[in-house]
Amino acid sequence: MKVLVAVKRVVDYNVKVRVKADQSDVDLTNVKMAMNPFCEIAVEEAVRLKEKGVATEIVVVSIGPKKSEEQMRTAMALGADRGILIETDEALDSLAVAKLLNKVVADEQPGLVLLGKQSIDTDNNQTGQMLSALAGMSLGTYASEVAIEGEQLNLVREIDGGLQKLQLKLPAVVTVDLRLNEPRYARLPDIMKAKKKPLEVKTPADYGVDTASKVTTLKVEPPAERQAGIKVASVEELVDKLKNEAKVI
Repeated sequence: MKVLVAVKRVVDYNVKVRVKADQSDVDLTNVKMAMNPFCEIAVEEAVRLKEKGVATEIVVVSIGPKKSEEQMRTAMALGADRGILIETDEALDSLAVAKLLNKVVADEQPGLVLLGKQSIDTDNNQTGQMLSALAGMSLGTYASEVAIEGEQLNLVREIDGGLQKLQLKLPAVVTVDLRLNEPRYARLPDIMKAKKKPLEVKTPADYGVDTASKVTTLKVEPPAERQAGIKVASVEELVDKLKNEAKVI
């Protein structure tokens, strides 16, 4: 079975994000970039499926600037067999990304598509759901356990009330959650081998997809700074401040 994994280049989660002076976007000047953490989990799950003999090939796909090749090579070093980069410098919305991924799915015919449940830059949590609808494939979101038996996928997903078990028919789209696995580190020999793995570069025009955004960013601003906490001497003083200052009771 072929597994297709979508990965995204984002600001490293350890970096403190800065906003441009004109508040038009996030400032990416000299900022460390990395693979989206949820995408790393998706890659790791694909590699584990291949190690179990369930998956026969792992294809990693990314949509973004040419520098996204760095993250794709990382995915290949972790175990992906080849990559497809759809190169664009546009900031695409979730629907445009889903349409492009749908074209890749139509070409590659994977038995399973793995995505992170969301990217840590836009936090939209939409692409997997849109891709499932466009491709007409089964959908499982927030997966914390994945097991494949023949043509059936058994999935455990996290919901507000606890855990939900689903049985899906393959092919399927699955978005993965934080507790599915712990991604491995790439070894130096695998990093060197990844440089020779095939990486196909295409553009949105090659797939005939209109990527014009339907969403306009009006302003980007940092969250309000949190004020320091205070200590109170008694329950009475606490109640007084909650009532008269915070006005929450």
